[in-house]
Amino acid sequence: MYSAYSLLLTIVLLAWAPSVLLRALRYPRYREGWRERLGCYPEALVSRLHAVRPVWIHAVSVGEVGAASILAHLWTARRPVLPLLVSTVTGTGREVARRTFPQAAAVVYFPIDLPMAVHRTLATVRPRLILLTETEIWPNFLHKCAASKVPVAIINGRISARSFARYCLVRPFIRRILQCVDLFCMQTDTDAERILALGASPERVHVVGNLKFDAASPADASSLAEQWRRELHIEVERPVLVAGSTHAGEEEVLLQVFRRLRSEFPDLLLILAPRHPERVAQVETVVVGQGLTAVRRSAFAQERDGAKEVILVDTVGELSTLYAVGSISFVGGSLVPRGGHNLLEPALHGCPVLFGPHMENFIEASAYFVEQGAAIQVGDAADLNRQLARLLRDPAAREKMGQAAMAALAAHQGACERTVALLERLVL
Repeated sequence: MYSAYSLLLTIVLLAWAPSVLLRALRYPRYREGWRERLGCYPEALVSRLHAVRPVWIHAVSVGEVGAASILAHLWTARRPVLPLLVSTVTGTGREVARRTFPQAAAVVYFPIDLPMAVHRTLATVRPRLILLTETEIWPNFLHKCAASKVPVAIINGRISARSFARYCLVRPFIRRILQCVDLFCMQTDTDAERILALGASPERVHVVGNLKFDAASPADASSLAEQWRRELHIEVERPVLVAGSTHAGEEEVLLQVFRRLRSEFPDLLLILAPRHPERVAQVETVVVGQGLTAVRRSAFAQERDGAKEVILVDTVGELSTLYAVGSISFVGGSLVPRGGHNLLEPALHGCPVLFGPHMENFIEASAYFVEQGAAIQVGDAADLNRQLARLLRDPAAREKMGQAAMAALAAHQGACERTVALLERLVL
């Protein structure tokens, strides 16, 4: 079955190659890292990795990097000499990982899941333990780890309903792959039930909670908000809506709602952060097309006229702290069927959280926050407009929601401690 999988993956990669090539020609950042994805590293890095035998942490992109960093900070504080290697799949994840993991021996790209690339990578890295964030199931990689007797753990594990349905189509193959994983640290009972149904060994599955709940609250949230107001030229009394991780089809709706709200709240500022930074130019065109003025976050060093109506976030890794300046937040990927994104980041800053009907990837967390009065789920654009207007009129309601959000986070902390305790059994 592994041979059939490798053949199928090769066909997919060949079909995908023209699209990747065009994207690389258009966006230079897509050109980097291909040697690493094939398991080829500079000689200096090879020597360094051979000497330390690191714990390898893999995090696909920005959100997973954040969760992994929470665990890594606790673990390395207890084991200061614990060597780390961090891998990502996306360029944005790599940029954030380099800033978030200054203690790591290196930050690299994860190998393409073909036998030769996987073999070359594992022979170079020689990891003592591999941590895969959320649920990264790479058949050849996991098979080779088991053959090489390298222990593997899934941390902050979750399986969406969509992923579960897909895995069920090839359950016999998935069952074999899951036997290569030594430990599953799952977020919820539902996630644990799904991984067990797919064939994981019960004695290896543990429900530990969500690592993102253990994110440290800012030492002084008001200072962080003040810093952003100063940098972005935002007056203290000016209301701010932060819309994070938005997708195509959402920006148009958000901008229409924003325009309607400005008839009652003329000073309202929108900070808009598209999920994919390469879409900023496209989103900027939409903003202008709706008769609004915009400025990119990266342009504020030269900006002298103060904040415009819309600030477009075209930088990487700043959204999580930008929520500190928000009066209200909206979590993207939820007005369109993308499954939603992380609602814990705005909650960390005590910022009221709104999201749309599509939060399939965060069903338990979103339901919990709504139940605690810490978030509001809206059904459509009209509902979003109505709820935003209500909150903008009522500072006390915003304050109450923000406090409820921080309380909801505090009540579910401890996943980090539980995960580290389990991982200690695997470290030699």
